[in-house]
Amino acid sequence: MPKGLIKFGTSHGELTPSPINREWILEGDPIARNKFLSRSVDGGGSTYIWDCTAGRFNWYYDIDETVCVLQGSVLVKEHNGASRLLQAGDTAYFAAGSSAEWTVESYIRKVAFMHRPLPASLLFAKKVYGGIRGIVRRGKQNAGDMVPTMF
Repeated sequence: MPKGLIKFGTSHGELTPSPINREWILEGDPIARNKFLSRSVDGGGSTYIWDCTAGRFNWYYDIDETVCVLQGSVLVKEHNGASRLLQAGDTAYFAAGSSAEWTVESYIRKVAFMHRPLPASLLFAKKVYGGIRGIVRRGKQNAGDMVPTMF
């Protein structure tokens, strides 16, 4: 097995300032920080620890993000009016292009798994490739069934 394919880290330690866009803040003075943990081999995915103090703000997602709340809580309100309180142990998925209003009562700490979605043209090509690959595999399996075995 090649060396360096498994990386270890910790969610403890110093987080660096990661200010929320001032235009997004609706109430309070939330202070956000983060810590980079990892990046996927293809560069499309990354993982961060992120925390934030009390405040209310909008968040706009330009990439897919799955979060798992580690500590504290946040009320997430979709712009269609639906809302959900996320607490330690809860997860949520935010698709690229979505937005939500976040209300942090006192503090939240989360791990964020981010992924840059493929452009539609590449996604289509990937689906075509997968279909062709499946046909070839089935063809090989069927061809193998027709080969006589000798005992």
